[in-house]
Amino acid sequence: MILSPFEWTIAKRYMLPGRGEAFIALVAGISFVAVTLGVAALVIVMSVMNGFRAELLEKIVGLNGHAIIQAYGGRLDDWQDILKKVEATPGVTRASPLIEQPLLATFNGRVEAILVRGNTKPDLKRLSEKVVAGNFASLTENSGNVAIGSRLAENLGVRIGDTITIINPAGRSTPFGTVPRQVGYTVSAIFEIGVYDYDNAYVVMPIPDAQTLLLTGDTIGMIEVTTTNADTAMQTMAPIKQALAGRAVVTDWKTMNASLFEALAVERVAMFVVLSIIVLVAVFNILSSLIMLVRAKTRDIAILRTMGATRRSLLKIFVTIGFVIGACGTLGGLILGFVFLFFRQPVVHAVEYLTGQNLWDPSIRFLTDLPSRSDPVEITVICIMALVLSFLATLYPALKAASTDPVQVLRYE
Repeated sequence: MILSPFEWTIAKRYMLPGRGEAFIALVAGISFVAVTLGVAALVIVMSVMNGFRAELLEKIVGLNGHAIIQAYGGRLDDWQDILKKVEATPGVTRASPLIEQPLLATFNGRVEAILVRGNTKPDLKRLSEKVVAGNFASLTENSGNVAIGSRLAENLGVRIGDTITIINPAGRSTPFGTVPRQVGYTVSAIFEIGVYDYDNAYVVMPIPDAQTLLLTGDTIGMIEVTTTNADTAMQTMAPIKQALAGRAVVTDWKTMNASLFEALAVERVAMFVVLSIIVLVAVFNILSSLIMLVRAKTRDIAILRTMGATRRSLLKIFVTIGFVIGACGTLGGLILGFVFLFFRQPVVHAVEYLTGQNLWDPSIRFLTDLPSRSDPVEITVICIMALVLSFLATLYPALKAASTDPVQVLRYE
């Protein structure tokens, strides 16, 4: 919709009302602020939701792979042959043997439930990127060294060089019953994955040390698999699942975390719908401000009509006024939203300081920091929705202005 110089001049004049029309300008300003806040709220919430899902998926998949092969009974005896078959499967990029067992750890009278995790050397090397203290290089076979999560270290009061005792209930048999196996390990590294449950429970060691602790011999508990595409992991693992039917179960990351990611998906949709109502309310402000402007300018509109202005010109003028308010509000909302996202962590800390409340408890939110990841497609949809609603809000006042009868208005002037 291209405006002529005359139409654009009138539109600019009406977008900047005079002193006697301050109330109309106030309503138009409120409309601009409302659209800005609505768009900003949508951008912020959807980006945080996307970031939360992406960060959670990245950390969960980064530690556990895209799929897990777990034997019935918890022991995979012929795991070397199975590992070769998995590695030869098209679409599989990495397969690693893994041991994971819930046990107890004690230090200075403190007791915590832990997950002992036995990893291969390549997996330990990948995990070493998350180290916050100590050195993963000392985690060698039969060294008696382990790495533990940062939250677990805090709960136990452990520092680098301290010795923790890991208790395995499946110990040795004696005439008085089974005596739990207690083995001391030196903490040589502390890591932080960024997922609270992992940092609060994991104790990592080489696979041979885990086999010795658990008295499992040359067996493992599971094989973690990484594929070329996380979303099609089960399709990739279908041949392996069929070959191991009755011996082991194949589970992908979607199944293992189904309730969590389904809840996130539902919440994303619900938040988008609820926050879209804010934008809808904002465009109603545009509608009301244009209706007030049309009523205030009825005499001017009648004079313009008698001077030769067409209904089409008046329609374009008032549509432009409302659409410009919506477009400026949308642009302002994008800027405000991205500024907030850039400074999101200081904002969270500031609100926590002012309210005295912990807004981001890692034990509840899983992640240690507030994440953010903006999706260009979603941002585009938000902008288009705001602009379309702003345009639709201008139609009724513009049609009302265009249908003004100059004879009826000017009859008694």
